Amino acid sequence: MSESNSSEAKWYVVHTYSGYENKVKANIEKTIENRHLEEEILEVRVPIESVTEMKNGTRKSVDRKMFPGYVLINMVMNDVTWYVVRNTRGVTGFVGPGSKPVPLDDLEMKPLGIKTENVVINFEVGDTVNVIAGVWKDTVGMVQRMDMSKQTATINVELFGRETPVEISFDEVTKLK
Repeated sequence: MSESNSSEAKWYVVHTYSGYENKVKANIEKTIENRHLEEEILEVRVPIESVTEMKNGTRKSVDRKMFPGYVLINMVMNDVTWYVVRNTRGVTGFVGPGSKPVPLDDLEMKPLGIKTENVVINFEVGDTVNVIAGVWKDTVGMVQRMDMSKQTATINVELFGRETPVEISFDEVTKLK
């Protein structure tokens, strides 16, 4: 049952009152738990990005919402899930023409760091991997963390004589034999 549902799930965008994004995420997650909708509403996400700000002459890295006033939801669209999300406190509606929610396509998902097709991987946390593409190509590092939803691995690489964590896409690394 869960196989068919998860393949039907698509990413939708919900508009919220400004500043309510995290509250909406928490409320939807609570409703999923209470109503046992884990099979229909798979993930709720408020995309954030790290940006460097200058404050009082010093650089500071801060997390900022990529889309203030919006929440992304990976869900199977049906009457129940639509009703639950639409009637969550703080939600003003789905993004789409009229009241018809329109799912995001793969091209729209990629810049958000969300991959829709899963990459087959041959490594796990603790493995030593070689970077085969991107800016870290030909770098070797040890996998510290893996994020299956973002399809990324955090590896430690040597930079300026220090171990530094770097997040790299699954399809850019391969396990060292």
